Amino acid sequence: MRNTAITKEVQLGLTADSVLQDLLEGNNRYVNNNLTASNVSDLVEQTTGGQFPKAVILSCIDSRVPVEMVFDQSIGDVFVARVAGNFENVDILGSMEYSCKVAGSKLVLVLGHESCGAVKAACDGVELGNITAMLDNIVPAVKKASEEVEGETNSSNSEFVAKTVENNVKLTMDRIREKSPILAEMEKNGEIQIVGGVYSLQNGEVTML
Repeated sequence: MRNTAITKEVQLGLTADSVLQDLLEGNNRYVNNNLTASNVSDLVEQTTGGQFPKAVILSCIDSRVPVEMVFDQSIGDVFVARVAGNFENVDILGSMEYSCKVAGSKLVLVLGHESCGAVKAACDGVELGNITAMLDNIVPAVKKASEEVEGETNSSNSEFVAKTVENNVKLTMDRIREKSPILAEMEKNGEIQIVGGVYSLQNGEVTML
């Protein structure tokens, strides 16, 4: 039973490596249907006055990717930013900088997922309202995949979609470093790590890239 929230002292003792290992071990418990029970009332009470999350996770909005559950985390454990297609923008970069520079998180994890609807839409060149501008953020990953995968360059080609999902995670990581000198410097100094992975809708497993 989990009944103790992360304190500042605990957070200070963490490293990016230990946080990543903890998340992957949590994902293993999730895959094996062995999630840790939490005393929600205790965790709510302990975190009312402050929070010291270990990581910030950038995920898609997809309802099939319940981020905290995927890594077996509870109240006060992780920051989660979500946008269709799990790409960065100014607001998300600011949120990540807050998470790490101000609040002390040790890890930035970009989490893509299998058969992402936003990625498929970008592969198909969908244009609809504000969705059009949103998908522009994923187009670089589509273009890169078109140079790497044979066959149709649209959502009918599952290999093409999968490669675009991977490329989107990797390019997002690159842009985080490029657009956030704060996070890039923290990573260079060993204070944080910026990593990426892809979630399988079929079995719930996160594969690191």
